[in-house]
Amino acid sequence: MEETTLIQNLPEVTALGVIIKAIIILAVISAIAGFGTYIERKVLAFMQRRLGPMHVGPYGLLQIAADGIKLFTKEDIIPQNANKLIFMVAPVITAATAFIALSAVPVFPDFTIPEFIPVLGGTFVPSIASDLNIGVLFVLGMMAAGLYGPLLAGMSQANKWGIIGSARTAIQFLSYEVVTGLSILAPIMLVGSLSFVDFNEAQSGGIGSWLIWQQPVAFVLFLIAGFAETNRTPFDLLEHEAEVVSGYATEYSGMRWGMFFIGEYANMITVAIIASIVFLGGFDVEGAFGWLFIILKIAFFFFLMLWVRASWPHIRPDQLMWLCWKVLMPIAVINILITAIVMMV
Repeated sequence: MEETTLIQNLPEVTALGVIIKAIIILAVISAIAGFGTYIERKVLAFMQRRLGPMHVGPYGLLQIAADGIKLFTKEDIIPQNANKLIFMVAPVITAATAFIALSAVPVFPDFTIPEFIPVLGGTFVPSIASDLNIGVLFVLGMMAAGLYGPLLAGMSQANKWGIIGSARTAIQFLSYEVVTGLSILAPIMLVGSLSFVDFNEAQSGGIGSWLIWQQPVAFVLFLIAGFAETNRTPFDLLEHEAEVVSGYATEYSGMRWGMFFIGEYANMITVAIIASIVFLGGFDVEGAFGWLFIILKIAFFFFLMLWVRASWPHIRPDQLMWLCWKVLMPIAVINILITAIVMMV
């Protein structure tokens, strides 16, 4: 795969810089996942007129540390009759694919480590760990590969609720992956590239140049499909407690369950970054507040997912499929045809 440079005059990207970037992504996104649970509880509590976590530390802030300690110290139980190897590997697949997807999207600005720091001093750390010219395709592919985590987890644990959850995983993820791909195809036709950097540069003319004004239908379709692919309400049928206990995660405990959880939150952040770059102008590498704005956009999408969870009911599996194949997909195809006709005219 060829690589493009973000800006021609940037320092050379070295292997050490990429490794440092990968470590930063792992550490920061994992921390955000933990903090995100606190924010989610507080937001849900506010919307339901409750207080949320309040007993561990001031305003419940240390609840994050308490949850982390519980996850790390809880006994790792592998059920009898389970396929042990697949049962142990499945959570790793979910977390790994989520973080690999983040390697091709811009996360945090470029910076150079100060010279006075031994060994690492002077190393340039890029905003994108791997700036691929097929970045959009790579990220969607990695998110699609993530379905093997819950699918294998449910099939390996010798539990009927797990098998039902894995079956729902295959149906839901495969169906909405098609909608995701079709929804983002029209913006790709307009920009003529699969690189996130090219998408960012195509919208560098200000708010008026954002693709959401030219592709509002594609934006709504991508957002709905993003909710389904991240297992968020109202599409959280994979582990719907009222129907299938916890679905594919029924028999998991401790850090293995935590890896599913971290993978889900990492995917939420990835979807928020894609929506911000593809439809809402991305980031301004030269402006003083360029990165602040994209962080605010990502935070808005994250909050939107929590808001929907607090206010929207679950839907049934048959309604999920009806919405995908009879509503969203025809609209996505029509949107592509209209975009093609407009471009030709």
